[in-house]
Amino acid sequence: MSRTVIRGGLVITAADEIHADVLIEDGRIAALAASGTPAAEAFTAERTLDATGKYVIPGGVDAHTHMEMPFGGTRASDTFETGTRAAAWGGTTTIVDFAVQSVGSSLREGLDAWHAKAEGTCAIDYGFHMIVSEVNQETLKEMDLLVEEGVTSFKQFMAYPGVFYSDDGQILRAMQRAAGNGGLIMMHAENGIAIDVLIEQALERGETAPRHHGEVRKALLEAEATHRAIRLAQVAGAPLYVVHVSAQEAVAELTRARDEGLPVFGETCPQYLFLSADNLAEPGFEGARYVCSTPLRPKEHQAALWKGLRTDDLQVVSTDHCPFCFTGQKELGRGDFSRIPNGIPGVENRMDLLHQAVVDGHISRRRWIEIACAAPARMFGLYPKKGTIAPGSDADIVLYDPHAEQVVSAETHHMNVDYSAYEGRRLTGRVETVLSRGELVITEREYTGRAGHGVYLPRSTCQYLG
Repeated sequence: MSRTVIRGGLVITAADEIHADVLIEDGRIAALAASGTPAAEAFTAERTLDATGKYVIPGGVDAHTHMEMPFGGTRASDTFETGTRAAAWGGTTTIVDFAVQSVGSSLREGLDAWHAKAEGTCAIDYGFHMIVSEVNQETLKEMDLLVEEGVTSFKQFMAYPGVFYSDDGQILRAMQRAAGNGGLIMMHAENGIAIDVLIEQALERGETAPRHHGEVRKALLEAEATHRAIRLAQVAGAPLYVVHVSAQEAVAELTRARDEGLPVFGETCPQYLFLSADNLAEPGFEGARYVCSTPLRPKEHQAALWKGLRTDDLQVVSTDHCPFCFTGQKELGRGDFSRIPNGIPGVENRMDLLHQAVVDGHISRRRWIEIACAAPARMFGLYPKKGTIAPGSDADIVLYDPHAEQVVSAETHHMNVDYSAYEGRRLTGRVETVLSRGELVITEREYTGRAGHGVYLPRSTCQYLG
């Protein structure tokens, strides 16, 4: 039996803050006891980690990543190996990535392809959602089988006609299936049919720069799609999780639905909290770095997102990590913003950016842990194995220095991408040491993990539902 004790830190979970020592046995948390008490002093182990002056927090759960994602004639630049290593550097110890059903193929074929990419390469534990690109009788039956196997969430797109798009009838059928099998529908809520008209018209007017990406993907079309998704889910009797919410009008739709008592949930991402349409409008082609969908909004939308996180009308902050290098990938859209690969790198930055939000007074320390660890674990059937520090939980633990200063830069990050969306930003707080199932992955700012340590996680259904 291998044992580790973490001594002297402030243990922070979504529910509590306590100065406590943590005993780890064989990859799981065996016990906690208040520091300095006889119970804590009785903990014995081969390895002791000194957390004096540090926070001891659960490893982050990033429930929205796209490693090796094919898109727009290229693919995301992080592999499962590089992306999970970068996640660990940033204090994230679990990702849930998206397996993709190709049109003309089965869900099973898509899932098998993603298992092949990830198996034996991940530094941290991982699960999968399933992107449903084609709704027919066969895929609907397959949804039942996948839920039984622990793939319990399915993503659909109201955007990207001709690629991932589902119409309202297909969405309704999938939601009805999810209502029966316990699955959770995740929705990319933008009116893609209308957006394509606006893209065509903008290009005809010679409006080709990156900033026009944000201007055609209007906040009202995000809100309209969010409203429509909520009502379709209501008709189907199904729960709904809306991904990457960026517009204050969309937050209002979610808030209204939750006030009505509907099982509707929302996620936002650091880019919408910390970046804005001003970044898309950077001179020349520089704004291409910030092209993602839903797009960055004008700064005034940020207040509604922070409020939604405080009031629990938004429950989760994920990254939608989908990195494309500026050189050779983002540049595919020079002269036509619609050809810029959509995605921003961020899996390494999320925990630190959200700690900065604590420093800045947007959220409390416990809410930081809630939206980054506990809520995503509960939402996607991984709690309390993941997302908390409690006896029986996996020993996914981060020793976090709340006073360390850092400057975010592509020069020092570990994501396999040639720019940082947060270049030059000064942050207070930094990950020092990371354990995944009791194994040291980051040891005092050195990578000590290995490809293949991470294991696949079958998941139960959403734990917010009765």
